[in-house]
Amino acid sequence: MMKIKLRYPALALIIVSSVGNSLFAQTTRTEKDLLGEKQIPADAYYGVQTARALENFQVSGVPTSFYPDYVKAYAMVKLAAARANAEDGRLKPEKLAAIEKACLAVMDGKYHEHFLVDLYQGGAGTSANMNANEVLANIALEMSGHKKGEYQFIEPHDDLNMGQSTNDVYPTTLHVAMLLHNDKVVKEARALSAAFHKKGDEFKNLLKLGRTEGQDAVPMTLGQEFHAFGYQIDAAIDALVKSEAYLYEENMGATAIGTGITASPGYAEKCAVHLAKITGKPMHLSKDLVAATSSMQGFVMFSGAMKNLAITLSKISSDLIFLASGPRTGIFEINLPPIQPGSSIMPGKVNPVMPELMNEICFKAIGNDMTVTMASQDGLLQLNAYEPVVAVAIMESQGLFFKGIPLFRKQCIEGITANEKVLKHYMERSVGIVTALNPVLGYDKTTELAKEALQSDKGILELIKEKNLLTDAQIKELMDPAKLTAPTPIAGASAAPADKKASGGKKNKKAKSKTK
Repeated sequence: MMKIKLRYPALALIIVSSVGNSLFAQTTRTEKDLLGEKQIPADAYYGVQTARALENFQVSGVPTSFYPDYVKAYAMVKLAAARANAEDGRLKPEKLAAIEKACLAVMDGKYHEHFLVDLYQGGAGTSANMNANEVLANIALEMSGHKKGEYQFIEPHDDLNMGQSTNDVYPTTLHVAMLLHNDKVVKEARALSAAFHKKGDEFKNLLKLGRTEGQDAVPMTLGQEFHAFGYQIDAAIDALVKSEAYLYEENMGATAIGTGITASPGYAEKCAVHLAKITGKPMHLSKDLVAATSSMQGFVMFSGAMKNLAITLSKISSDLIFLASGPRTGIFEINLPPIQPGSSIMPGKVNPVMPELMNEICFKAIGNDMTVTMASQDGLLQLNAYEPVVAVAIMESQGLFFKGIPLFRKQCIEGITANEKVLKHYMERSVGIVTALNPVLGYDKTTELAKEALQSDKGILELIKEKNLLTDAQIKELMDPAKLTAPTPIAGASAAPADKKASGGKKNKKAKSKTK
């Protein structure tokens, strides 16, 4: 006898085949809805509406449970709603106690495998909401000593969905899930930034030539270049954190379209207070629930910040690929860690696979932002039915960043080394260093030097020595990284730092004021 293993065992009955091909199904219970009765596996925590969704929406094969924080977000929202309804006297204390136990268990990571609805679904998220209602109801029933499906004690619609609609539960849950995901993405992004800054410190004394438009520009240090990578990521993180403000606003209590029908007076405000306490985030009720139910602005703004992170990481990845190009005919200023052979035909080839992977993730996130844009602009009137694909797009990007960024850091950034001989060679040969000589030799003279260097294929320093334009001591001073990569001091000016000058200015003002 052979058991056929399914990817998601709870999606269907275990099929047992034997000689004669006879089939045996496990015990079922009968549930009914608007469309009639349906047989549900007796041990299933989901109910009839989830079962219909499993038949209708087998598209991506990615269920709600693929994202644990998404499942936890449903439990948090339902817990906040139950507590608000209990405060209003609509939900009995014993039912609240059972629902609380169920929600806390799910928040603790239990029962996630029963959140089965495909992320792609019609109905603006109704199936996902009902999956949560049914599973939480049956967990609550079982914890209270009842059997699954005994809804006369705790009912998915009347108790778990009390004073709610999918139209407020679904977007609010997505907001919470995205906030939970963002904490993890931001943590990894900060670790990546720290890795770049650490390399910046390591390379702080290594002179190199900066490039603009792919052409030689002016000197800098490799440390400045890597610190710049880190600061770019810091700015993208800052924008991502600030964009959370658009997700803090929620519409629980709006019910169908924002008028609050079926919810008790004050329920929405109470729900917001409870949700803030449960999530630890400053969740608050939208000023206008009709607008909040219709608009997808929060998703658009948050997705835009993630696109900004993607663009930042993609540019940095491409820069690293360029700087590591070679090893004989490219820039080759840095070495990326060789983590795998790069070709099935070319011996010795090693490719920049981790920056390439990071680029792929970024391209996908940028494309996902376009999906969010199109879906958000196309919903009609008081509800946007395309929220599920917005959820898919944003959570996919978050998931890719969460998995990809630490790989990029560990497998690439932390192991980068500098090719010091190559950097020195470029500095000595480059015409770009001539810009630093402008204050010393004058523009006309340096222009002549640049022209001659290009025509003769000689380096600027080589020509300077030939023409005795500067002494060895002057050249050494000129090539000091601290001087070559910072603003040029004005002859005769004080060398005191700007902040000391400023503080001195303040003291002078005080002295004058006392004299007066």
